[in-house]
Amino acid sequence: MAHSTGYTIGFAALVCVVCGVGIASAAVALADRQAENKKLDQQKQVLAVAGLMQEGETLKPDEVKKRFADNIKPEVVDLKGGVAAQGVDPAGFDQRKAQKDPAQSREAPPNNAKVLRLPNNALVYKVLKDGKVDTLIFPIEGYGLWSTLYGFIALDAKDTNTVKGITFYQHGETPGLGGEVDNPKWKALWPGRKVYGDKGEPQIAVVKGQAGPAASDAYRVDGLSGATITSNGVTSLVRFWFGPDGFGPYIQHSKAAGGK
Repeated sequence: MAHSTGYTIGFAALVCVVCGVGIASAAVALADRQAENKKLDQQKQVLAVAGLMQEGETLKPDEVKKRFADNIKPEVVDLKGGVAAQGVDPAGFDQRKAQKDPAQSREAPPNNAKVLRLPNNALVYKVLKDGKVDTLIFPIEGYGLWSTLYGFIALDAKDTNTVKGITFYQHGETPGLGGEVDNPKWKALWPGRKVYGDKGEPQIAVVKGQAGPAASDAYRVDGLSGATITSNGVTSLVRFWFGPDGFGPYIQHSKAAGGK
């Protein structure tokens, strides 16, 4: 039996409403689980760049949480002042959310990393060893060829200059080219490199071609083959976040306090 146009439109509208309600209900029901999974993934990334979780190692959620709690101390810092932010709980602080909120962020000055906004506060992770701060882990981000790359970089707390590890956990770069920022072999080239030169300015660079070993070529890292723009993007974003508009003030205070 043929139905009228009104019936068909009404039926289609009803199906859309029912499906929409179902999807919305599922999204609400899963929101807490999604937030927990996001937090868990961040903890895994921090553990990995800290050397507390091996490449390819699979850990159950409870083990991730325990290893993180036993070794990592998050701290929210005031980017401009370079000191711990007052009254901000690290457990509930979302840096990327704050960065999008005009009330919690500011426009970034022109920069080669193409960072548009700076959060007023940022999250730093302190890796503890025998009760002392052994490593400092910083969130980094910046534009490559096709996308914004998000990652972490770890510095030795003794000099807040020597790289101990780097990782990128989110990007949209070309697989096999710029996407090689994920390659363990490339990431293994970073430990031992230096961020700051003799004048205290970020000097590290991902160069075209090959660099020498860290002991004799401390400020250069092998470029990503066929991905010059992504390589330049990594240089720019690392230099930006360790400059005066990023974690530079915090690192200066950290040095003055002996890395505590």
